[in-house]
Amino acid sequence: MVIQHNLTAMNANRMLNVTTSAQSKSAEKLSSGYKINRAADDAAGLSISEKMRKQIRGLTQASSNAQDGVSAVQTAEGALTEVHSMLQRM
Repeated sequence: MVIQHNLTAMNANRMLNVTTSAQSKSAEKLSSGYKINRAADDAAGLSISEKMRKQIRGLTQASSNAQDGVSAVQTAEGALTEVHSMLQRM
């Protein structure tokens, strides 16, 4: 019995698999809207992106904390103004 190989068909099948894989990666990037979807795309870029996201979250929280501080000072100012007004009436 002789075993025959169709090398051309095998090569075409391999190239089809490579092309299908590349197409699915491109579709994933397009559908997500992100340049980096996983660490395999760009490990250094992903690391930088995560550091920037953490920094943004920290700055957002700092801004919120500062706003809370301003509100506390405004409340205290209102109370002191009322006490001052009471003392003026005495």
